[in-house]
Amino acid sequence: MKIDRRNFLTLGGSLVAGGVVGTTLSPLPWKLMDDAAIWTQNWSWTPVPTDGKVSYENTVCTLCPGRCGISVRKVASRAIKIEGRKDFPVNKGGICILGLSGLQLLYGPTRVKTPLMKTGNGTFKTISWDEAIESVSAKLNELRSSGKSDSVAFLSDSDQGVTAGLIKRFLKAYGSPNFISEATFKDAYKLALKKMQGIDAEANFDIDNADYVLSFGSGIIEGWESPVRMIKANSALKTRKAKLCQIEPRLSMTAAKADKWLPVVPGTEKELALALIHVILKKSLYNKDFVARNTVGLDKLTQLTDSFSPEKVSGITGIKPEDIMALAADFARASHPIAICGKGQGNTPESMTQIMAVHTLNTLVGNINKKGGVFTVSLPDYVTWDQPEMDETGTTGNSKDRIDGAGKGQYKDTMSLAHRLAGIVNAQGKNPVEALFVSGSNPLYTFTDSIAVKKAFEKIPFIVSFSSFMDETAKMASIILPNHTNLERFEDVIVSTEAGKSAIGLAKPVVDPRFDTKPTGDALILIAKALEGSVAEAFSWESFEACLEETLGDKWEELKENGFLENADSAIASNNKIDFSALTDNGLAAIEGDTANFPLTLIPYDSLRLAHMNIGSPPFLIKTVEDTVLKGNDILVEINPKTAGKLNLSEGKYAKLKTPKGTVNVKVHLFEGIMPGVIAMARGLGHTAYDDYLAGKGVNFNELIGPVEDPASGLDISWGIRANLTKA
Repeated sequence: MKIDRRNFLTLGGSLVAGGVVGTTLSPLPWKLMDDAAIWTQNWSWTPVPTDGKVSYENTVCTLCPGRCGISVRKVASRAIKIEGRKDFPVNKGGICILGLSGLQLLYGPTRVKTPLMKTGNGTFKTISWDEAIESVSAKLNELRSSGKSDSVAFLSDSDQGVTAGLIKRFLKAYGSPNFISEATFKDAYKLALKKMQGIDAEANFDIDNADYVLSFGSGIIEGWESPVRMIKANSALKTRKAKLCQIEPRLSMTAAKADKWLPVVPGTEKELALALIHVILKKSLYNKDFVARNTVGLDKLTQLTDSFSPEKVSGITGIKPEDIMALAADFARASHPIAICGKGQGNTPESMTQIMAVHTLNTLVGNINKKGGVFTVSLPDYVTWDQPEMDETGTTGNSKDRIDGAGKGQYKDTMSLAHRLAGIVNAQGKNPVEALFVSGSNPLYTFTDSIAVKKAFEKIPFIVSFSSFMDETAKMASIILPNHTNLERFEDVIVSTEAGKSAIGLAKPVVDPRFDTKPTGDALILIAKALEGSVAEAFSWESFEACLEETLGDKWEELKENGFLENADSAIASNNKIDFSALTDNGLAAIEGDTANFPLTLIPYDSLRLAHMNIGSPPFLIKTVEDTVLKGNDILVEINPKTAGKLNLSEGKYAKLKTPKGTVNVKVHLFEGIMPGVIAMARGLGHTAYDDYLAGKGVNFNELIGPVEDPASGLDISWGIRANLTKA
């Protein structure tokens, strides 16, 4: 089944409205949302429910960072349908297509059903949980007794919540400083707030009440932040007759629905933001009262942006000087303007300079911690256990430098530099990583330069995966300790709801575990107890659920009953004065490759139809991907017809795509909505794991791009790379 762009936009409306608006106009809801249809697809592994009592159970979807409330319909004990929960403060009844497809992950064939151990010939054998825990603890005891506790690292998809807290506690008691988490644009924004305001806070964007949204490539209806919430917010913009200006090189879905689309040369968004600041200052369009009361360093900001006149920046960005000046005036004169950033779905970091420039724009118009603006929110901090008592090995190990170099010197405020892991392991000399644990992450697919990442993982002697699925990283593991899926386990999450507010959500098991799996928290507690001594003493809980109950305290019963607790210990962070002098220019963003051999710029794009992080796309998603993205097993690359003509390339024909990191075969898709000299490819394809519905389809964008380290934060801010596209 294929659907066109018009029907997909209609689908977006129907999903956001909880399946009411637009359903009759779109074939997809009838195909995928109807209860019976779920069980009549041609997937041999799909079970057919027997007759029985119908019931509903509420939980929180944790398949993406959106954290929507969902209601699972069951017949007897079998879940048969997932719907958006109408009273949940994030999505209010809506659901995205990935959340809708959650049952295919629960019942799919790629589940890891029991602990597994890699054999000498590279295959896995089934082992018991007792054997698995014994094997892991034996390896950890061996490293610890030989003074190598700091050679153990733990890679996690998140640094928030009780599971992340248990991981950090385990490492500290064991004697390793190497808790490593993946970063997004929100992590970079936190660093910017720390540098500009001296506060530990997260940015909360009140698009719902803005009357002018200036988006630097944020895919508001492609899954940015919280997909359903943002799609609702975008619809509300139209209802209120508010304006949206989208700045990016490609006509994305968000750009197509915007009031204005300004194509910009990839990697020059920061220069454009600085030019807008220049105009606002020169024309005295800023909120003088707010700036006088709440900022310092205005003179230094003026001095910095003097070199970013519209005339000069026009030649860099490709945007006309008069358009830059008009954009600055439109933004500054709106009643509730907001500038946002975080390209695509926002799952990758941004340049700190760009984020600080965007935050400066919001500051100049006086829209900080105000309706329709950016709120700086201190998130709930309920993981407040006593520090574990450490023995000499633990103390010595924690005094060592982190493997990734984060947390000291230039990057003292940066928590993790996950992208460095592969380079460090692959470097000449002794491998500093003897054992690596991976939870909620699939680095062999999601990390840039994924070929180098695989090479690095082949050098790590002992890898433990907690994956629920046989993904690319799990296939490389020495031992797999499979987690319950999101519908089978407890998990606490922190979610942004509305202006300056957040909530704690509690995902709850709505079905009994189908296989011999355990929550990652339970596995960690068992490993800790097996290690004995001070490590075991740091883990007094009998189970992960008991740990959750104790940690959440008086919040536990309400969370179990309602599934969420609004405004739980969150607050507007202290309104310290914003220091404009923290904003400095680090030059144009580096894009790897020389223009002589690689005359084009390759960029990725995100889609709600493709999961591209730690979860692979279920069959429902793959069935909705257009022929202009994936044709059979071939991925298509978008190119402007003018550029294609110069290269003698035509629609649907094969071509060879080459970057400094690799070469792949692709098909050509001519697209007027992309800037000349730029080509684009979807993220979320090119898997080598999972099932036949996903594996072998297309190309993994991360094979073609390498990390680009931001000099201000150390984070990997790569989004584009130089490329060459030739006729095959």
